[in-house]
Order: sequence, then structure tokens, then C-alpha cells
Amino acid sequence: MTQWHLAQINIGRLVAPRGDPRVQPFFDALDAVNALADTSEGFVWRLQTEAGNAMDISYSPDPLLAVNMSVWRDADSLFAFVYRSAHTPVMAKRRDYFQRFESAYQALWWVPAGEIPTVNDGLSRLWMLDRFGPSPHAFTFKARYPAPDEAGLPVDHQPDPWCMGHV
Repeated sequence: MTQWHLAQINIGRLVAPRGDPRVQPFFDALDAVNALADTSEGFVWRLQTEAGNAMDISYSPDPLLAVNMSVWRDADSLFAFVYRSAHTPVMAKRRDYFQRFESAYQALWWVPAGEIPTVNDGLSRLWMLDRFGPSPHAFTFKARYPAPDEAGLPVDHQPDPWCMGHV
């Protein structure tokens, strides 16, 4: 068993507040997508309130900023959930629900198995990725760094052709 798990954060700014018809399909899909994550191979943890999702948690003065975090056994498990499950069609519509983000909106990093990262941990990883590019501290699916106890350089991952443009 590995002593490392993969943490991820992704953020976005909604095009409208909850309740607006432009974003309601996103909110309507949340329970099903979260249930899928909870039962996916390699899933460890996700940010959520007692209501079961992270959308009620505010981390910024901007009420439209949405934050999502999770921890996975490894990069392949997270990749399979994001790009090869029922999550994929929902994610493919993200431009309908979220404004274009000019800086890094997703970061991956390794955490010791059993450690739950904080939102501040995730936001700092986004900042590092945005300012300095992929590194062992914060990276992307395309430039995956190995776990700290594994040798090797980052993998320049090329996803399946049908999901190009979504990584």
C-alpha cells in the first residue's frame, strides 16, 4: 500500500448564483456526481458539508466562487473518474456554468496517506502552479509528478483523443 495519496483542488466562478436557470442543471447534477465519486475506485475523501457537497462553503468574498477538493489513491483513479465516468458529460458542460478562468483553476499534489488537506493548502497549490508552473509542489494531469517516494520525472500525459481540450 502506498504511503501517498493524490489531492486535487479545482475552482470556478459561476456565471450566475444558485437558483438561476443558467446554473441550475449544474446544481441538479451535484448529488449524482458526488455519489459517483464516493463509490469510485480509488476515492478517499472529498470536501463537503452535512448537505453532502461543497457548494455551501464560502471561501471568498465572491459568492460565485466555487471550490471543490478531493483525495484519491492515485492519479489514474482520479483521471478515470474525471474523464471516463458519468462525471465526464457534466464536466464537458462546465463552460455553460462557469466563467472563463484566466489563472490556474485545478492543481494536484501528493499528501501523506491519511492526511486531509485544507482549502488553504489547495489555494496555495493553485497559486504556486499559476505563478511557477508544474512542479512537485503543484502539478496538472498533463505534467504529473510522481509521488515523493517514487523516482522519475513528470509524465507528459496525453489523454484519450475524445477528451482533448478538457484537461
